[in-house]
Amino acid sequence: MNFRGITAIYQFEMARAFRTLGQSIASPVLSTILYFIVFGSAIGSKIADIDGVEYGAFIVPGLIMLTILSQSISNASFGIYFPRFSGTIYEILSAPLSFTEVCCGYVGAAATKSLVIGLIVLATSSFFVPLEIAHPVWMLFFLFMTCITFSLLGFIIGVWADGFEKLQIIPLLVITPLTFLGGSFYSIHMLPEFWQKVSFLNPVVYLISGFRWSFYESADVSVTTSIAMIFVFLFICVAIVAWIFKTGYRLKN
Repeated sequence: MNFRGITAIYQFEMARAFRTLGQSIASPVLSTILYFIVFGSAIGSKIADIDGVEYGAFIVPGLIMLTILSQSISNASFGIYFPRFSGTIYEILSAPLSFTEVCCGYVGAAATKSLVIGLIVLATSSFFVPLEIAHPVWMLFFLFMTCITFSLLGFIIGVWADGFEKLQIIPLLVITPLTFLGGSFYSIHMLPEFWQKVSFLNPVVYLISGFRWSFYESADVSVTTSIAMIFVFLFICVAIVAWIFKTGYRLKN
């Protein structure tokens, strides 16, 4: 394993993030404040506690998930797309690096940035509502695995996209709606029975449910199912990335 090569890619991507540090931090913080003003104060005051949890505190896990899903995909997709756009991808492919090492560098940097932003949103939320983290280790597990998995998805999107506009298609038209409909701001059990069954087809439901359980021990599905779904999605993303590098799809042509 060429750790020096992985570190070089990782440091380059992190340096690019530090150049826009203000924007990277200000955006999630301001978004968190706005969500709490709208949902926590205006709407939350009209909603009773959900599973014994104050509504403002209830939405924190969903709010963090909403942020890290979009940030993971955005960071990873742009990270690999820009070298393709500028032509520097051929220098990376010709370097003494395996495809696994290249992927580790880009995905690791994207996941790190998303993890930091997720923790910033968590810290910001603590100023608005009293937070309780019943299982901090599991909370970090769900946070870390989600960042890794969706950074891999972002990497795939960055390879697939052949224009800057395509980088936003899946995050805006697929991931964001699935997150809002995945129980970010409500419990699935509040829906009619038919829509509950439909919601369970949404993979994001399992991520949010498991993550919320780590805070309040309140979940829409079993924790075991949530963990299993994370690993299934991770395996699918890893398999697709392996196929991309094996075939050279949109990397060598």
